[in-house]
Amino acid sequence: MNYDVFNGDADGIIALLQLQLANPIESIKITGVKRDISLLKQVDAKAGDNVRVLDISMEKNTEALNQALAIGADVFYVDHHRTGEIPQSANLDAHIDLDANTCTSLIVSDLLNKEFHLWAITAAYGDNLFVKADSEADVLGLTLAQKMQLKALGTYINYNGYGSEVSDLHYPPAELFELLLPHTSPFDVINETNSVYHKLASAYNEDIELAHAAEVLFDSNIAKVVLLEDAAWSRRVSGVFGNDLANQSPDKAHAVISYNKQGGYTVSVRAPLANKQGADAVCTQFKTGGGRTAAAGINHLEKTELEDFISVLNNYYIN
Repeated sequence: MNYDVFNGDADGIIALLQLQLANPIESIKITGVKRDISLLKQVDAKAGDNVRVLDISMEKNTEALNQALAIGADVFYVDHHRTGEIPQSANLDAHIDLDANTCTSLIVSDLLNKEFHLWAITAAYGDNLFVKADSEADVLGLTLAQKMQLKALGTYINYNGYGSEVSDLHYPPAELFELLLPHTSPFDVINETNSVYHKLASAYNEDIELAHAAEVLFDSNIAKVVLLEDAAWSRRVSGVFGNDLANQSPDKAHAVISYNKQGGYTVSVRAPLANKQGADAVCTQFKTGGGRTAAAGINHLEKTELEDFISVLNNYYIN
């Protein structure tokens, strides 16, 4: 049995997209909203099964990974998030790069000799790696207009992954993957009338306009914290709005907070673009926090913890 376990954001979807374009195989696909990262436990692996894991933190899936390896499954693991201790097993083929300026799709692209590198660049834009994505696009000789198109597509795919549950999203991530799969180039999606590119563009523009009117809870020369209203659009736009704010004020850390259905908050954190570190260090001080150095989050923050969070965020970047 083959399993593909992947993050429901642009990076996870496009990482799998490249692998499938290069070598199509039938598989059971396991994914979810962007913050649903403890996905490997959904795999009932048996000896001889093949499991590909893309763009989800090994640290958050350690127990399930060890179980799969112990039972004799072969695991191909590509990621750029916190790992914890990487298991030593002949059955594990791990490609981990924690560099703040890379993403899973770029790692996959290197493994495929850049066969579908336009897609990897699209994912890098979606992961807010604008400088890296521009650099890779320049190597290919893309025009400014083409770079802006790939940036938009990456942003829209990433935007679609945010929500408390799949019903918040415009497309379930596995469905979005299938809709993108027929296209060997992202420009094919962009140029296709009535494609997901155009549908997501319209939805994104509506949501981001609402986000710009959100309540500012805290704003200093160090950090800015914004609270979105309790609505599905808020949960959808939280991550890409954080990227938007980070690009507007690259010297500040940013947090976008939205209400969740557990009676607390979901938090999306962006380290300053001028100092792309520490987002994971801030978020992991809270029970459900995780992520990477440049961008991280907290799945559930109690309302009583909000002031503590703002203090931790601001104080972390003071020095």
